Amino acid sequence: MLQVYNTKKLKDAQDASLEILLEVDRICRSHGIRYMLDAGTLLGAVRHKGFIPWDDDVDIAMTRDNFDLFRKAASEELPESMELVMPDAFQNGEAFYDFTPRIIYLNSRRHVVSEEMDFYDGKLNHLWVDIFILDNITDSSTFDRLTRFRQKMLYGYAMAHRYSLDLSKYSDSDRRKVEFLVKRGKGKAMRDIFRAQEELSVKYNGRQTKNLYYSNYQPDYLHDTVKREWISEVTELEFEGHQLMAPKGWHEVLTVIYGDYMQMPPEEKRVPSHSDDLEVYPDGEPPKPVTRS
Repeated sequence: MLQVYNTKKLKDAQDASLEILLEVDRICRSHGIRYMLDAGTLLGAVRHKGFIPWDDDVDIAMTRDNFDLFRKAASEELPESMELVMPDAFQNGEAFYDFTPRIIYLNSRRHVVSEEMDFYDGKLNHLWVDIFILDNITDSSTFDRLTRFRQKMLYGYAMAHRYSLDLSKYSDSDRRKVEFLVKRGKGKAMRDIFRAQEELSVKYNGRQTKNLYYSNYQPDYLHDTVKREWISEVTELEFEGHQLMAPKGWHEVLTVIYGDYMQMPPEEKRVPSHSDDLEVYPDGEPPKPVTRS
């Protein structure tokens, strides 16, 4: 069945996301920093030379050393309409959404004001671009599995500090695991969990391992592994008329993430994920931030 969605809001989301992406590209080029189009954005560049027609967000990836450089440069150079938000930015580091840094577009609003948006200091009530971080993973298959297992445990602990949990999407066995981890996580300070997650993520950096992994992906994607040779160099791909950075081994990366990535999804799945309620104000005043009473 053909899906119907608001094409104007989708276009607004794509335009604003592209604006962020071009700012990232500008900052990175001026400082010799390498980023890479990732996930659906990389797929869009390869398959459509731009956005996947129904996609309404942007994903990029950086190795840890490049992200550390970008973090400093972005804090000084992003325009007033954008802000780099770190995962520990909510409630002075005591609230959790995920482990993903993101650049938010302040001249936008994604949802009506709500208690949940208030819980996250209003920062998640905007369109954003996700930044996924690639860290070294040990060549030992045993310690590789242990590292990812510990990452999943830390994510489970952190979920205790979310605004709410939707357990309906889990199978019975997975729901029991999540409930167990969340129960334990309630007794742990969120700042300690953030610290443990970063220490685990960088544990093998500095070693010349064969593989890297997306250390801040959600647990169900933590299995994705990329070979160093695929991402050690960047190339350029066309995206909406611009030449943007992508991993030299983009074919291998896309195959790991999607398998047969040129295969189009069924029509019923060709729908935006985030833009239905989006309002964008590119030339006007940004919405007033939400403040907690």
